[in-house]
Amino acid sequence: MSTPFEIRREIALPIAPQEVWRAIATREGQAGWFMTLEGDDAEAEIVADPPHRLEQRFGTQAIEYVLESAEGGTTVLRFVHSGMLEEEWGDEFETMTGLGWDLYLFTLGEYLRHFPGTPATYVEAEAPSTPEAWKRILAALGDPAVGDTVRTPVGTGIVDRRVERYLGFRTEHALVRFHERSLIGMPVAVGHHEYAPGADTSTLTDTWTAWLAETAGS
Repeated sequence: MSTPFEIRREIALPIAPQEVWRAIATREGQAGWFMTLEGDDAEAEIVADPPHRLEQRFGTQAIEYVLESAEGGTTVLRFVHSGMLEEEWGDEFETMTGLGWDLYLFTLGEYLRHFPGTPATYVEAEAPSTPEAWKRILAALGDPAVGDTVRTPVGTGIVDRRVERYLGFRTEHALVRFHERSLIGMPVAVGHHEYAPGADTSTLTDTWTAWLAETAGS
């Protein structure tokens, strides 16, 4: 049986709608805070009214962004992810997906504050599926709080987000996000948004893959 769902969020962003539009509506912009869509996701049906409204349809689901100009050259973003679920998730899907969007939209704000207009490269890597992986990763980073400095294989960073299953930090030229995903049966993953020109995706992926294997492996 199909089950409807709807996730709504509203956030203030420190930049004009034209720049927010570039971040949500272009491949390089999305790589700066979300991910690089591949396969069927890259073939979404798009309804666009730049720089005011963007809707992306993926099968039975849709993501909508509505942008409004605000005082001081800023933007209010209203976000809706809605659709029908074919599997019996209960409230778990909305809880987990809503949390995920909270974290992505936070990263969008950080991207626009610190790296506005900068084309991005996105890479990701997964840790081994070991019971202590998340605890070992946090320990290797010094179990940091927001504002703390961390030393990582891609340089020194400042923690900008820390909640139970998520840790994010900012370096001079990147935003890096760790996700603990055991609740959905997946291993810890790291997403790396790189803003330095000419970044080598293979090198970044290999660097994180090796570090995660060494840090979280059995």
